[in-house]
Amino acid sequence: MRDMQRVCVVGAGAIGSLFAGHLGAVVETSVLVRRPQHAQTLNEQGLKVTGKSTLQARVLASTDPAELGDVDLVVLATKTTAIEASMATLQGHFPNAIFMMIQNGLGCEQLVRARGDWPIISGLTFMSGVKQSDSHVDYELDTPTWIGPWDLEPDRPGFEVIQQVEQLIRSAGLLCEGYRDLRPVQWCKLIFNSAVNAIGAVTDTPHAPYYANTEQLADLGNLVQNMMAEGVAIARAKGIELSGDPWEMNCRAVKQGGSDEGSAAYAHVTSMLDDVRNRRPTEVDWITGSLVRAAREVGVAAPYHETLYRLVKAIELGWSQQPADH
Repeated sequence: MRDMQRVCVVGAGAIGSLFAGHLGAVVETSVLVRRPQHAQTLNEQGLKVTGKSTLQARVLASTDPAELGDVDLVVLATKTTAIEASMATLQGHFPNAIFMMIQNGLGCEQLVRARGDWPIISGLTFMSGVKQSDSHVDYELDTPTWIGPWDLEPDRPGFEVIQQVEQLIRSAGLLCEGYRDLRPVQWCKLIFNSAVNAIGAVTDTPHAPYYANTEQLADLGNLVQNMMAEGVAIARAKGIELSGDPWEMNCRAVKQGGSDEGSAAYAHVTSMLDDVRNRRPTEVDWITGSLVRAAREVGVAAPYHETLYRLVKAIELGWSQQPADH
């Protein structure tokens, strides 16, 4: 068994702040951030969590991993679009650490492996929060983080260590489930995210109850349902038995957030929609794009995924064709 007394969270957006705030209450926790002012604020004020949890944690923050010492576990909490830059900074540091991923989509583990030989735990999270400031995050949705072996290195670091990390995260007050095979839940969320994020980015709509409406020809839920069915077909062709039905996951999420009557009280702005609204590069290559590539590998037609993928990429291209203040 490994010692799990020192943790570094890389990235202090909403998810990274939730991990750092909770873990900082039970173990020695550091945070690697991009901005010196962000690090200074965290060192002076710590991290405050409100909402589903209420706590205040002290953390050590820096823009330089050399200032944080060695750690036992690194939680990579940046978006997929920031992994490559983060790993360039981390190369040569934390030689005794295990790296835990929580990115959307597929393939980020290879970017970690290209920079070092750390044991890697794959993961994904459904929890969400809203950053109120550099030192305050509101815990909005208390759903689990799922972790398991990276399918390309299934025996490293071993399931016993994965269970140990699961218990650490649970002890901090967050939900976590460890799996011997992560792919059934990983692909279930991938299919859900691929549809909900890409459709939201293209239509400028948050994930809301109308994503489950299929009664009328014009209802958006018809597109969501068809795209998710296409994703299920891709998974089936790859021999992956999903842990659940992404369409049911979609319906359950909007019901839990809104009312039984389907009011628009729940309207979650997805990460891809937030990126588009703020003209930032999206994670579409890692989410919808990964399903397009998988479909081509197994010879499954994926017109919905290809169309939404190209439309999001076209939106990104459009930014370079317009004046910055357009």
